[in-house]
This record gives sequence, C-alpha cells and structure tokens, in this order.
Amino acid sequence: MTTDTPLQFETAYAQLEQILEKMNSGQVSLEDSLKLYEEADRLIHWCSTRLIEAEKTIEVLVKNREGQLQLNTEGRPLSQPFATASSAPLNRTLSSQS
Repeated sequence: MTTDTPLQFETAYAQLEQILEKMNSGQVSLEDSLKLYEEADRLIHWCSTRLIEAEKTIEVLVKNREGQLQLNTEGRPLSQPFATASSAPLNRTLSSQS
C-alpha cells in the first residue's frame, strides 16, 4: 500500500486477507513475513480509520428532530437497520402533485 494511492475499503480489506493467507501458509521466509506484517499493520490501521469515519458519518445522520444525537441508556448512539431503496417506504405521494 502506497501513501499516494487512495484505496477503497473493500480493496484494502481484500489485500489484508491476501497477506494473512500468505503468512498463514507457512511458505514465507522470516524476512518476507516481517514485511507482510508491516503491510498488514498499515492496512489494519487504514481500514480502522475508514470504519471510524463511516461510523461518525452515520451518527450525524441518526439525530432527533432537535438535532441532538439519540443515545441509548448506556450513552451510546442509537442505531437503525439500513433499509435498501426497494424496502424503504416512500414518505410522499406522487399522485397528489399531478
């Protein structure tokens, strides 16, 4: 992973899985294992950062009408299941606009 090339989360995660497969194969030398470990560590950090950023974005989207983040009894943000466009109900009536 180079610092100049932006990655997508899925690409970075797939690279991490490949590295772990190589390391677990038992066919990699100690030197190569160390290099792979360092690369895996960078990818884990990068993926964790992206997940935290995504969580913060979702927290912004799940707020009450007063703009406050809704919290559960433990003080953690409330979450809602993600609804796809095909399963989400429409809150408007198109026929009334004609």
